[in-house]
Amino acid sequence: MEQNTIVKEILKALDLHATQLRAQMVEIETKMQEMNDRLEAKLQEMNDRLEARIDRLENEMNERFNRLETKVDNLRTELTETQETVDFLSSKTIQHERKIRELYRQQ
Repeated sequence: MEQNTIVKEILKALDLHATQLRAQMVEIETKMQEMNDRLEAKLQEMNDRLEARIDRLENEMNERFNRLETKVDNLRTELTETQETVDFLSSKTIQHERKIRELYRQQ
C-alpha cells in the first residue's frame, strides 16, 4: 500500500510539474507572439518610412530632370538660332566678298 501511495504522490507531483511547465510554455509562446507582433510592426514602420523616402527622392529627381530637360531644350533652341545667325552672316560675308572681287576686277 505504501508503494502505491508513493507512486500516486510521484504521479501527482509530475502532473503538477507538467501543469506548471505547460503554463510557462503558454506564457513563453504569448511573449514570443508579442515580440513577433512588435517586430512586424517595426519592420512595417521602417518599410513605410523607406518607401516614403524613396517616393520623395523619385519626385525630387523627376523635378530636377525636368528642369535639366528644360535647360537643354533652351540651349538647343539658342544653338539653332546661333547657327542660323552664323549661316546668315556667312552668306552675307560671301556676298560682300563677291562684290569686292567684282569691284576689284572692274578697276
